[in-house]
Amino acid sequence: MKSEPDEVSIDHLAAEPNIPFPWFGVRNYQARNFMRDAMRVGDLAFFYHSGCAEPGIAGVCRIASAPYPDATQFDAVNPYFDPKSKADSPRWLLRDVIFVQKTRYLPLTELRACPELANMRLLARGNRLSITPVTAEEWAFINRRLVEN
Repeated sequence: MKSEPDEVSIDHLAAEPNIPFPWFGVRNYQARNFMRDAMRVGDLAFFYHSGCAEPGIAGVCRIASAPYPDATQFDAVNPYFDPKSKADSPRWLLRDVIFVQKTRYLPLTELRACPELANMRLLARGNRLSITPVTAEEWAFINRRLVEN
């Protein structure tokens, strides 16, 4: 799950470790569908900082809710407002996440250098999705890298 650290960072979640945080602002249908259809309450996710000098994995969060409508789509002064979305048929959903742990920072350059992650969707050329699935093998490999150093 990608977020720009200026908007929401792993430190935001860590500051309130027992408070569910709404993962708002997903405005891509494919990312929304991953969040809606593939995630389950209790699943773990990497918290990835993007849109910063050195993008990378900063921690782990847990999915804490079923999908529900993202209220920002209805707020005309919010940057995530969508005038085509209607309350009776919302386009955009979110899930709550909860802090699990902050990890050593695992930068994108280090992830790209691992042949074991060559097929990881996050690393695909042109990938702009804020939410992408991670295979069990990728999850295990990255977790080993996080504890190595």
